[in-house]
Amino acid sequence: MNFKTNKRVPFVKHRKKFFLFSLVFTLAGIILLSTAGLNLGIDFESGSKVEVLADETLTEEEVYEQFAEAGSGYEPDDVTLAGDNNEMAYASFIGTLDQAEIAEIQNYFVDQYDNEPSVSTVSPQVGQELAKNALISVLIASIGIIIYVSIRFQFLYGVASIVALLHDAFFIIVVFSIVQFEVNVPFIAAVLTIVGYSINDTIVTFDRIRENMNETEEIKTFDDLAEVVDVSLNQTLTRSINTVLTVVFAAVCIFLLGGEAIRSFSFALVIGLIAGTYSSLFLASQLWLVWKWKSLEREKNKPKKEDPEDLEPEV
Repeated sequence: MNFKTNKRVPFVKHRKKFFLFSLVFTLAGIILLSTAGLNLGIDFESGSKVEVLADETLTEEEVYEQFAEAGSGYEPDDVTLAGDNNEMAYASFIGTLDQAEIAEIQNYFVDQYDNEPSVSTVSPQVGQELAKNALISVLIASIGIIIYVSIRFQFLYGVASIVALLHDAFFIIVVFSIVQFEVNVPFIAAVLTIVGYSINDTIVTFDRIRENMNETEEIKTFDDLAEVVDVSLNQTLTRSINTVLTVVFAAVCIFLLGGEAIRSFSFALVIGLIAGTYSSLFLASQLWLVWKWKSLEREKNKPKKEDPEDLEPEV
């Protein structure tokens, strides 16, 4: 097959720069997470959430004032407005409210708006259990993906896919550490959504690489293998860009118009989509290229088994 074309983005040529960028970002992210950490919501820490429903538009300042008037010490750690006219408010408290405090708050808002606010609490054990289950979910998904990709393609494809996938998830976490958006259950849902999107995009590229590999007569040098990867990436480039732009457009609209309650979810989607496209084009295929070439070299240098007939002693 003739892969020669006039216009082509030289992905493979700059692979070391992409590896270096990802490595530097990963190290910086580890330092950032170990110092600044994440803004964990009450889904992962012990706390209480009070859902206030009013018959008028609320502002954050009004909600804080209402809780201050409800009793001493009722200062929410975070207030999120929701509803078409911001008539709902979610007030989060780090640390659980006891029954007497919940009753006092509910009685106050019943008098104010004639609606009893619902209160949900998360104990430290539940928060730890949620965090543990979220981590287990990602690990199970990763193992399942490796098995699936290894069966459908080859083991190296599966490992490269998982590295790209973990890179995308880590990218989202680091950005959330920078902006200090709340990490909650919708955030985990967004990360798992990106895991699915990223692996799908990577598999499309790997599928094209496999097709081009089957049409290539012989891989003799690293440049031959790099040519296959470069051509495959360029053949899927337009599809990857068009797909991600379409999804990013929808995610940005949700971020701008969807309200405060799902803002962290939509923001995680936008960041994850960008990271997923980057890893599919600049990381996964390049890693597979390097590992595949080393595998081919090992096969080439492996000592050949001698024919048993050649070992028979001469009579």
